[in-house]
Amino acid sequence: MQRSTLLGGALLAVAAGLLVVIGEALGLDTQHVALLGGALGGVIGLVPDRSPALRVAGFVAGVFVAWFGFAVRALYLPDAVSGRAFAAFLVVAICLGIAVASGSRLPMWSLLLGAAAMVGAYEEAYTADTPAFLAESPGAATGVLLAAAIGFLATTVLGPQVSAARRRETKPAPTQEFASVEGDRS
Repeated sequence: MQRSTLLGGALLAVAAGLLVVIGEALGLDTQHVALLGGALGGVIGLVPDRSPALRVAGFVAGVFVAWFGFAVRALYLPDAVSGRAFAAFLVVAICLGIAVASGSRLPMWSLLLGAAAMVGAYEEAYTADTPAFLAESPGAATGVLLAAAIGFLATTVLGPQVSAARRRETKPAPTQEFASVEGDRS
């Protein structure tokens, strides 16, 4: 397990560094989302809950739910505590609705992780220039999704080892049956 942890962690570290360098070369603003997206994508790859496809689908859906929350804020809500509070409520409620509608196949935690990734990647830019929402938000979403995809891929090598370790942790210890006193007297 330790060797695979080392391998997955090293791949994730290299991927985060390369994402910054390659993103800069391609004109993408990935330096502020490389660690955020990479780490959250790593979590999606490591958590042994549901299939990888369902975890990723939940994460991506969460990113788009948060993007929708920003759109609602920009178009309809006041730039005040009440507007931000309603948007936060709306995003979490929609994530909950998606989890319930999918029969919990899309895990709630992955939806919330995706929403948190988008908020972490874009909130500061949104606050600084709300009218630029349509121009700037796709870049933030793309950057965090790219970083998360790389983090996910870097840590999926650990998936089977993490699942096996989890099964060993939850497996009850073997019980020893003691022979009856009468059976030992033969």
